Amino acid sequence: MGESKKQWILNAFAMQAPGHLNPGLFKYPKDQGRKYKDIQHWIALAKELEQAKFHAIFFADVLGGYDVYKGPANLDPTIPAAAQFPINDPLYTIPAMAASTNSIGFGVTASTTYDAPYALARRFSTVDHLSNGRVAWNIVTSYLDSAARNFALKTQIEHDERYRIAHEYLHVTYKLWEGSWRDDAVLPPPSPAEGEDPQGNNNAYADPKAVRQVNHQGEYFTVPGPHLCEPSPQRTPFLFQAGTSTAGRKFAATHAEAIFLNGHTPELVRPSVDGIREEASRLGRDPQDIKIVAGLLVIVAESDEAARKKYEELASYGDREGALALFGGWSGYDLSKYSDEEDFRFSKEAPPAVRSMVNHWASTSPEGLTWNKKTIAEWLVLGGNGAKVIGDPTTVADELERWIEVADVDGFNLSYASIPETFQDIITLLIPELRRRSVFWEDYAVPGGTLRENYFARPGGNRLADNHPGAQYFWKAGELEPAYAIRARSEKESNDDKNDVAV
Repeated sequence: MGESKKQWILNAFAMQAPGHLNPGLFKYPKDQGRKYKDIQHWIALAKELEQAKFHAIFFADVLGGYDVYKGPANLDPTIPAAAQFPINDPLYTIPAMAASTNSIGFGVTASTTYDAPYALARRFSTVDHLSNGRVAWNIVTSYLDSAARNFALKTQIEHDERYRIAHEYLHVTYKLWEGSWRDDAVLPPPSPAEGEDPQGNNNAYADPKAVRQVNHQGEYFTVPGPHLCEPSPQRTPFLFQAGTSTAGRKFAATHAEAIFLNGHTPELVRPSVDGIREEASRLGRDPQDIKIVAGLLVIVAESDEAARKKYEELASYGDREGALALFGGWSGYDLSKYSDEEDFRFSKEAPPAVRSMVNHWASTSPEGLTWNKKTIAEWLVLGGNGAKVIGDPTTVADELERWIEVADVDGFNLSYASIPETFQDIITLLIPELRRRSVFWEDYAVPGGTLRENYFARPGGNRLADNHPGAQYFWKAGELEPAYAIRARSEKESNDDKNDVAV
């Protein structure tokens, strides 16, 4: 009997805006990006993706406009292209989508830089309750200067400092989610015997001795608690992260349960995958407790030629100025400062980071191109900075299998050129081929289960893994105090004793 194949994870990568990684595509006749304000649009998409058994819909989000290109603080290239502007907060649609579905999960991007952990913990607990445990938090530290200015800062907090803040932020939320309410704090409803006064039986909703303040006092946050919400099905929402810098990778290896990576080839992605898994192991985590998914744009049609023609047709609606605006926000560099014909692979004026990115793109594209602003815009106008896989179902599935094998990823975060058409093509054409190859499930591992159960295919696995740093705060049923609080008090008393001796 042959060895069973790895079952891939498939997410739909979306944004509650007229366009995500496809500036200008709202002009394409079949695109429904203009419906981003319509809750029925999102409900219909969630139902369609669940029918196909996608693991989750992952919603990207930003807190400012892309105003670097032709800047400073200039949104003129961004607004006409609807380049991730305007954009709605994705969290508020999740309960409606969850009420219309049964198993698909919902990833929501939220920043640790501009939101208080106490408020964020409450919002995610609320949505985890309302979705029956199907919400995930994509943890970001934010990257746009425009966001910083709108939150009363002159410029962004320094990159590695943002991750130091995020690390403490996560521990605050863990304490609220895992250690503020004991597992048996909420009492069962009274069941008086026949003829007995209902008020004479236990009529308390929860045991006050099983709800505690967390009393967090740190470098960045002081949060007494207690958590305003009782424990939700997952307690801590499923944790996504997408950091690629040194600080970001360490943060992800520490906290994330799933990591999104963008890359142009599986060969270029593999070192990051290995580095994350090795770092997780050094931190005492099981590397297999971190699922890694690659961001890709798939354009699939009945033949390779038809897929290429579809890509070209879609690209003809793209807004190149909007693409360069997105690049400016992602990289921080304004390409309008350079001549139209300058090849950024060889430019002595361009920053090394720009040269490195362009050289990576050039390594995966036809030779003979001049990588000037026009070529960069063409490259980015569909699918952004991620890889693009174009072809018939066999061609696409072959390439995805190569990614799984070479990059050692666990699945894919599939973006769209046109919504919902791109996803419909994947559902109709590609998924049957993946099932024929026995790499994508026929149904959810736990129909109606939590996102954590389905992502890891572990029935009953609602909670963080025991080796996850958040698990140390879990307040078990029957304990007078959570173990972490006892340790913290013991350490404080020990330090107090040392100070007394020193005095």
